[in-house]
Amino acid sequence: MGHKVSKLKIVILFRQYSSVKDVMYICPFSGVARGTLTITDYKLFFKSLLRDPPFVLDVNLGAISRLESVAVQSHGENTQGLEIDLRNPRFAYRKEGQSNLEVFEILSKYAFPLFHNLPLFAFKYRETFPEDGWKIYDPVAEYKRQGLPNESWIISKVNSSYEVCETYPALLVLPSNVTEDELKRVAAFRAKRRFPVLSWIHPESQAAIVRCGQPQVGPADRRCREDERYLQTILDANAQSHKLCIFDARQSTVADTNKAKDGGYENESFYINVELNFLEIPNIHVMRESLRKLKEVVYPAIDQQRWFSSVDSTHWLEYIRLLLAGAVRIADRIESGKTSVVVHCSDGWDRTAQLTSLAMLMLDAHYRSLRGFQVLLEKEWLSFGHRFASRVGHGDGNHANSERSPLFVQFIDCVWQMTRQFPSAFEFNELFLITVLDHLYSCLFGTFLYNSEQERVSKEVYSKTVSLWSYVNSQLEEFTNPLYVNYEHNVLYPVASLRHLELWVSYYVRWNPRMRPQVPVHQSLKELLVLKSELQKRVDELKRDAASSHSLSSSSEHEGMPMQTTV
Repeated sequence: MGHKVSKLKIVILFRQYSSVKDVMYICPFSGVARGTLTITDYKLFFKSLLRDPPFVLDVNLGAISRLESVAVQSHGENTQGLEIDLRNPRFAYRKEGQSNLEVFEILSKYAFPLFHNLPLFAFKYRETFPEDGWKIYDPVAEYKRQGLPNESWIISKVNSSYEVCETYPALLVLPSNVTEDELKRVAAFRAKRRFPVLSWIHPESQAAIVRCGQPQVGPADRRCREDERYLQTILDANAQSHKLCIFDARQSTVADTNKAKDGGYENESFYINVELNFLEIPNIHVMRESLRKLKEVVYPAIDQQRWFSSVDSTHWLEYIRLLLAGAVRIADRIESGKTSVVVHCSDGWDRTAQLTSLAMLMLDAHYRSLRGFQVLLEKEWLSFGHRFASRVGHGDGNHANSERSPLFVQFIDCVWQMTRQFPSAFEFNELFLITVLDHLYSCLFGTFLYNSEQERVSKEVYSKTVSLWSYVNSQLEEFTNPLYVNYEHNVLYPVASLRHLELWVSYYVRWNPRMRPQVPVHQSLKELLVLKSELQKRVDELKRDAASSHSLSSSSEHEGMPMQTTV
């Protein structure tokens, strides 16, 4: 069985494990469709028999979060049901055929392979591409682009074996005058040993974005002199400012609760010239519940009369607003205040990644290019240990796991909101963002697998799986924004107001046929891109013709006249 993806004609060879005839797909929009259900190790494929053209449902097993066997009384006593938590597809089939248990077990086995001690599909996928996406991010090259190392900051291999911090990358940028012993003391004082490290530095002011985990001060307000000196060193590295600004992503009440549990936040009495700000962003559990409510609003039935109030009741856009507002404050402190900032939440791998990457996207035009954005994701999300496996649940059938949360989806939503406000500032288009999110769940590529760089190295992800960027960078025209203008030195400050934010219908509501756009937007954008290229060629030709005409005219005017050269 083959699967065609875009123009590259990628062929994925599936092993077929089950094919069930006389299956009814219970569609919430068009009613019951009878057909054949085929299950492979990567796809669930349903094709109707009696409709012309046939109805086809093509589901990636990695996108399934829950399976449940249910009784379907309305279709006869010999009918058994299977409910799949994805876009709520439901199937029913006769008991006399393949048993419900057998179909359920086959589907469960390949939708949740880790639960059955099987490898994720990415380790079976062997497609080759013209470009190796694993090479897109070279940390030394990226830090060199930022002007590092310099007299204040070094590129260190102190964590090359992941012994100082197992969730940090092997290469880190640290203050140049901090010893390894001091660093280890600071690591012991920070949550999950995630000590402050540089993410980005301003090319002119040297104001830096630094990320870390919360300090473990506890209810007794414990001090760590090495940690205090460490932050002072970060402050001293920036001669443009006499203050260091700490942005704690959490709600202040939650931070106080964490303090009672041996976590906490920096005491401004101990940290000299430090200003502490709480961004009041709720935790992962609040975000998970918000998305659950949003799913109920957009699928299957949409209440047209209460659409806006229903979306508002989920608070999803309010949380998007909080993230953008926090990132704008960080970017503004760096750009306008020329002040270095330290960003953390609880452990420094969820809201911290959202805020640092959004602020860097606002400050640095390189990250708004197609390849630059890939570097940003590889750096701030993947190498710095956002827990993709825990938050997404790749291959794990425990739907109720409280660690799951749509933090990365939120971030991409924020990026989409920025592309709406600055339509010519980003080289990538909406299709690119949707493709990234689709493959966040697909398990086709190794890019988003596991919780840290150390785990990916241990599981040999870089040698045994294909990078998503191999696929993307082999067909860049599919994902390019035709309106893009590369303004290298402009800073973007999106308006973080609910009046300027909107629900991303093309992503969240795309499976609802009553809300689906009639014409695919990306196709129109591709046509614009071709037209833009043709017009640019014509402009270049006219410029060359004009320059040639001017040169001939000048030669004619000065023919026979003496020329004077001043040395």
